[in-house]
Amino acid sequence: MLTLLNGIVGGCFLLLLLLGQWKDALFGFAAVSNAIIGVVQEYRAKRLLDRLAVLDAPRARVLREGQVQEVAVSDVVLDDVTILQAGDQVVADALIISGDGLEIDESLLTGESDPVAKGRGSILWSGSTITAGQGEARVVGVGTGSYASQLTAEAKRFSLINSEIRNGIDRVLRSISWALFPVVVIVTNGQMQAKGGWDLAFTTGAWVEALVGAVAGAIAMIPLGLVLMTSVAFAVGGVRLARQNVLVQELAAVEVLARVDVLCTDKTGTLTEGKVVFDGVHPAGRPSPPGWKEALGWFGADPHANATARCLAGAFAYDGNRCPACVVPFSSTRKWSAASFHTPHAAAGTWVLGAPEMVLQGNSASTGEDLMQARRFASAGLRTLVLAFTPDVMRERDPDDVLLPTGLAAATLLTFREKVRPDAAQTLSYFRQQGVAVKILSGDDHRTVTAVAREVGLDVGDGYDARHLPSDPHQMEEDLDNFSVFGRVTPAQKKDMVLALQRMGHTVAMTGDGVNDALALKEADIGIAMDTAAPATKAVARLVLLDGRFDRLPAVLAEGRQVIANIERVSVLFLSKTMYAVALSVAFGAFMWSFPFLPRQLSATDGLTIGIPAFFLALMSNSRRYNPGFLKRSLAMAVPAGIIIATAVLAVQVYALAAGGFTAAANRTASVVTLSLVALSVLAAASRPVSLLRLAIIAAMCAGLVLLMTVPMLQDFFMLEWPPPELSAASLAAAVVAILAVLALSRVHARRYPVDRPATVTRS
Repeated sequence: MLTLLNGIVGGCFLLLLLLGQWKDALFGFAAVSNAIIGVVQEYRAKRLLDRLAVLDAPRARVLREGQVQEVAVSDVVLDDVTILQAGDQVVADALIISGDGLEIDESLLTGESDPVAKGRGSILWSGSTITAGQGEARVVGVGTGSYASQLTAEAKRFSLINSEIRNGIDRVLRSISWALFPVVVIVTNGQMQAKGGWDLAFTTGAWVEALVGAVAGAIAMIPLGLVLMTSVAFAVGGVRLARQNVLVQELAAVEVLARVDVLCTDKTGTLTEGKVVFDGVHPAGRPSPPGWKEALGWFGADPHANATARCLAGAFAYDGNRCPACVVPFSSTRKWSAASFHTPHAAAGTWVLGAPEMVLQGNSASTGEDLMQARRFASAGLRTLVLAFTPDVMRERDPDDVLLPTGLAAATLLTFREKVRPDAAQTLSYFRQQGVAVKILSGDDHRTVTAVAREVGLDVGDGYDARHLPSDPHQMEEDLDNFSVFGRVTPAQKKDMVLALQRMGHTVAMTGDGVNDALALKEADIGIAMDTAAPATKAVARLVLLDGRFDRLPAVLAEGRQVIANIERVSVLFLSKTMYAVALSVAFGAFMWSFPFLPRQLSATDGLTIGIPAFFLALMSNSRRYNPGFLKRSLAMAVPAGIIIATAVLAVQVYALAAGGFTAAANRTASVVTLSLVALSVLAAASRPVSLLRLAIIAAMCAGLVLLMTVPMLQDFFMLEWPPPELSAASLAAAVVAILAVLALSRVHARRYPVDRPATVTRS
């Protein structure tokens, strides 16, 4: 609201009121009404999105009266004991009082993405994320008293999404701001000279009329409604998506998915429903040691187990008596967890549950057949884990120095199934038809991921084992070009792969639900979290699919395309006006002629040729496929169109001055007719491809122009006087020639920038 251009508009408005020229200050009332409309639309959007955000707001687990309770984050107070688990976002500064393998991601605060191990007595800063382990921490700082929360708020406030529309419009407004002052000086001097010079103008009082003309030139340069239309389009898009259970955490995110050309997606919880079901036990290459069932029961009953291990609870009993001497919690980087027992209920030693290739590879006690069998299961689309055993008992050690125990031998292989989302195949097919490449980045075995990719209809070759992904950026980019499916991807690798795709010039969307996706979602051009996502993942996502329906993404894409295409359409109208205003101001100032319009007349022509139709055009359905360079395309049409309009008006004025004998009101009316007719042809060109609704809008604006020129009350208010026949003929002739020029320009523009229609698909 408080911008230089708005300040100029407000200053001109007050100046005309002080001069008693309130009829010429109509633009001020229009600007105020525009601002009110924009504020109301954004407020309505914010209220709806805030209601959805409350429904999706994260909650904190605290220990009160000896029981774990879930409370709103705002209800956490000093000295509360918070319960920490992997995937949680730390909601307040806290001191760790107990912990088991806690690893913390502090990238929001420090920019360092590598997890940091934390033990008892360490401080946790609000805004950081638990990536592994569990523990308890006593709150020592909340709200504004939390240093880290202030840093997090600042980081989020200034990490605005990269909006091409917003960036383009900001560039235009900056250019207009720089050009405005010298042009105003030129036009003001020209108006004073046209009244006989500065001294005579002030002596006779003609300076008032000259100043009104200068204000008309200055106001005409400012695209008053362009920012409004952009804000309204974003807000309405956000509301439409909210009604489909898509929470937009920044309104400009509506646009970004339309620009995406690479969609990176996790497998579990995104392509699949996220429910992992235990499939079966498969014998390893040697007899299983005693106690393996009891060990699986403990892994399944562990309150801090991941989703896969929890599936074991229904198949393997746990009596609650076994207490491990040492535990290594699951980590998405290690891809295994471990527990050591001394009790007779399970064989004394260490049990490790994890990915076969991570647990058995290079282990002297394992057999090659175990790995081969695990790979066969993975190729069939089954998630495969191995339970391995070694008689050695682990000792408590620094979480940074956790190593896989030696002498591990496979006790048994375990397989799990995931149900593919019924909407995944159709949604991915839609994106492929829209020219969006799909990359699947998963922590599972690449064979399993490849099988799932084929199940959802992706035509992929072999998957890629990300453990062999090169650290060299150029080699990584080459692999990303050659493969679509990547398995055993660590959280840091997901982030690096997103950054590599961006370096390659791609606009990247990342979808996911696990804490291991949070780093990549934060770096992507647009992060999309599922409803089941960890709080930390939702915190950094720009969009949240509240009902977890993957098929919502085409609707987001459609909204983004509508916003971009419609803002491009209306920007042609506003920028052509700015162009002809600058050209006319400079020309009439240089020739020292009276400006051919009063501000009230420009307010009328603006409303008929730009303001009213732009409001409808900005909100119409438009599924045009996105092409980069919206500002370049807009200027390619707007600049020559503005010059054509200015030339037509100048031609009419040259004729009027050469013929002589016409009143100032007749001259202005001839200019209004010429400008309005040619500007309506620009409106028609910007509305292509033509539809019945767009034709109706254009017809309504033409009817409005007829009323403006024929209704006596309107003629009197806007000081319009129908010109004599010869001046009317000159005005119409100039308009016809200019309209033909606009039509030719439109054809050239259409050939140079063809409208790319998306492929149609059937959507449920």
